[in-house]
Amino acid sequence: MSSSDAPQLAPTRRLVIGGALAIGLSPVATAGGRRDTLIAGSYTREGGPGLLTLAHSARGWRRIALADGIRNASFGVCSVTGLRYLVDEQEHGAIGIYDRDLRRLAVLPTLGADPCHVALRGDGGALAVANYSSGTVTHWRLDPATGLPIGQPQSISHAGYAPAGGVQAPHAHWVGWVADGSLLHSVDLGADAILAHDIDPGTGRCRATAIAYRAPAGSGPRHLVRNPHRPVAYLISELSNTVTLLDAQADGTFSARAILSTLPADFVGKSAAAHIAINRRGTRLYVSNRGHDSIAVFALSAHGDITPIQHVACGGHWPRMFLLREDAGELLVANEHSGDIGQLVVRPDGRLGAATPIASVPGIAFLAT
Repeated sequence: MSSSDAPQLAPTRRLVIGGALAIGLSPVATAGGRRDTLIAGSYTREGGPGLLTLAHSARGWRRIALADGIRNASFGVCSVTGLRYLVDEQEHGAIGIYDRDLRRLAVLPTLGADPCHVALRGDGGALAVANYSSGTVTHWRLDPATGLPIGQPQSISHAGYAPAGGVQAPHAHWVGWVADGSLLHSVDLGADAILAHDIDPGTGRCRATAIAYRAPAGSGPRHLVRNPHRPVAYLISELSNTVTLLDAQADGTFSARAILSTLPADFVGKSAAAHIAINRRGTRLYVSNRGHDSIAVFALSAHGDITPIQHVACGGHWPRMFLLREDAGELLVANEHSGDIGQLVVRPDGRLGAATPIASVPGIAFLAT
């Protein structure tokens, strides 16, 4: 591993600041003894504080601490051992590895610009990042014992997969591993495609890349989620404001079964679909609409078919991401442009209640527990 590719190991202090933050406050235990905390990432270029922790008390959610070393934490994942992998979305992209207390263990260059999504392989042995502006995917082999990278990363370019006529350049926006880790999928907004990267199980290197699904031209596919019980997936497209029901084939390709709008039929104006999530039972699907500023709720049949059943105001402006917390019976929305978190109660039938603002975080882009 060259010095430019090596992870920068550095201890990180946790900053606890005064004013709006409660100095020295520890995460508050709930009535059942469980500590209820949130991790919130924000864009400093939009006035955000970076990466912070919020804790719940009888007085609601309170900001308690800032984590050093990351400015634009727009997405992240957590391993089964509690390690967090958080992107720093900027021109010279980076990803930070943090322990349970948000102490930074390593910083890795993503070899691309504006990393916006990250995926951890199910066995914890590999990590992948989508670099939006450079249209590339970078992946690492990880030591399962430490969660840190082994050897050099590999960068995979989406060049050559732009639409005919070159209307847009490739813009990688999502990555995800298949269950056995043999394939890495990526969704590219500029190329209007889902790509499949064949990963060698011995070396961990990508052997070939092919188109797994060609989306309608100009639709701008953004994120994908798999049904936990059926061989189907759901793809949201940012520019066309649609959700596509995809049948997942054994060879890693997808075929479209249906395409539905994420917006109400009578809506007039500009909007951009952003985030998607599915409940554990595989019966409800949720999508955020930036512009219409809503969460769309879809019912899923036993065969995975999709039917719109509700649109609910998100409680703010520009819902970039949301966190579905089924055990808590709530959906928390990161409203980026209004700089706040909206709470929507998830009813027993999966429908949502009206939004209630619960915390202010300027430039918020990401939420996690």
